[in-house]
Amino acid sequence: MVTAENGVKPNLKDSHMRWMKPILDALKELGGEASPAEVRERIADDLHLTQEKLAVTRGKTKANKFGNEVAFARNALVFGGYIDGSERGIWKLTDSGTDVTMTDELASSLIREQVRYNREQRAKRTTTDNALGDSGEPEKRYWSYRAGTGAEKWQECLKGSVMMFGYGKIGTLTQYRSQNEIQQALQDAYEWENKPTNTAHALWEFVNEINPGDMIVAVDGKRRIIGIGEVQSGYEHYASDTDDFNHARQVSWTDMSDEYILSEAEKQFHTKMLNEITSNLDMVRQINDLLDDGTDDTNGDNVSSMVVDSPLPAYTREDFLNEVYVDERTYDNLVAALARKKNIILMGAPGVGKTFMAKRLAYSIMGEKDSERVEMVQFHQNYSYEDFMLGYRPTDTGFELKYGVFYEFCKRAEIDEDRPYYFIIDEINRGNLSKIFGELFMLMESDKRGLRLQLPYADELFSIPRNVFIIGMMNTADRSLAMIDYALRRRFAFIELEPGFDTDGFDAYRRALNSERFNGLIAAVRNLNRRIAEDDSLGKGFRIGHSYFCGLTPDTVNEQTLSGLVEYELIPLLEEYWFDEPEIVKEEADKLRKAIQ
Repeated sequence: MVTAENGVKPNLKDSHMRWMKPILDALKELGGEASPAEVRERIADDLHLTQEKLAVTRGKTKANKFGNEVAFARNALVFGGYIDGSERGIWKLTDSGTDVTMTDELASSLIREQVRYNREQRAKRTTTDNALGDSGEPEKRYWSYRAGTGAEKWQECLKGSVMMFGYGKIGTLTQYRSQNEIQQALQDAYEWENKPTNTAHALWEFVNEINPGDMIVAVDGKRRIIGIGEVQSGYEHYASDTDDFNHARQVSWTDMSDEYILSEAEKQFHTKMLNEITSNLDMVRQINDLLDDGTDDTNGDNVSSMVVDSPLPAYTREDFLNEVYVDERTYDNLVAALARKKNIILMGAPGVGKTFMAKRLAYSIMGEKDSERVEMVQFHQNYSYEDFMLGYRPTDTGFELKYGVFYEFCKRAEIDEDRPYYFIIDEINRGNLSKIFGELFMLMESDKRGLRLQLPYADELFSIPRNVFIIGMMNTADRSLAMIDYALRRRFAFIELEPGFDTDGFDAYRRALNSERFNGLIAAVRNLNRRIAEDDSLGKGFRIGHSYFCGLTPDTVNEQTLSGLVEYELIPLLEEYWFDEPEIVKEEADKLRKAIQ
């Protein structure tokens, strides 16, 4: 757990900060600069550490505890300006490092500042939206990395607690504003005839996309993992006339040189020198399993953590109501229904914000933005029990039993029973529900949680933990869908969401835009929704939701933007609604066009 007092895991903070003073003392004794190995050796002598103490490992990866903690403490000292980090392979005291008296209070403060900086860097560079509509939330990413041809630089990376890239002739990468500029610089410096597109892309990602906290998997060949590390710093450039590997980031490594080789049936690593593997869920799961064996060492450290974690952003009921355009009564009903039934379905017209709402509802109940406790899938006609729970999948050598996303999610929740977990299913009524859920129809009932049943593909009893909550979503305006399974109706609470034009949140958003055209369009849509609700062939489930009109700013809410919204989003929807009554479409389309003139 993270403490509110300082935002740092207590045990991890203590285990890393205790090495800061010994590092500084060792460097002073060694004349102000030394190699990492010399510093570690001097610390061991100064503190009379036994070989048994120095050889302690932790986790499945057998990471050397002493080496990792000293490397992390050194990174924090570089961040604080006490050690010069400009020369690779050498730890050198700065003037501040020579004069400072390192106390526990100063060390703790330094770690807090580094945690805060790393979190800010991650948040600043994470700008893409995910499937749940989240934007700007820091997310840990996973990368495979090749330390030179044939992993020739691996030992140097390991000893120096860095990851390195070559092509130093082009200078610091921060001077380039685009991938194309890096590509041109490479061609000029190395006189290549062909465009180095892949190399330029890797260097661009290295300086602009990787963030502190990301996981780096060092590989040799297509299957061999030689190390796993967590990024500790921003991009660094070393000036050197003798070595081309001048681009670096500080990384806390776990050495796995002889530990793990992917089997023939497992996915292979790409041959690129840097490749993001975050979307490869099987591979990420394997990496996390390697790092976490669920045990503690003698100091109580979390063995799956190689660095100090930053606190999760808080998320409250008020935050939800500010972001999601529903009224307080609707929110309270959602929370109460989920607590009582454990399974709810958010249903409503297009654009009422079902997907946008789902994850934020979970966050608001948890009180923090913990994406590790939220999972999302989307059902469709080909989605199966094997995808959802478990089943046999073809491999290079035959068939292998693979566990599905819901099974894995329940197993994560099972070992964390004091905290709620939320499983979100988009388009829940598009799947063949009997085929997908199977025996889960019984187990998902609120009073059957904890009851165990035999799984069809495995010699195993399975139950849905009591701390797992399911949030489904369905679009009430989809004509192609059959009536939802009555068995599902009995197990879920169905909550219909209204367009949020009348909520305080949307009204504040509308007033902030300060646009008469926008106000006129919203008024026209309100009238249009009344006509849709009164139409016997449609009804209120076909009303137009507020999400169509979100995301605008005072600079973008102009006639061109609103015209595009009307012509290419709203009118096509009306043509579908009244496909056999074109006169109604023309009448309502003219009203929308007139509203924004």
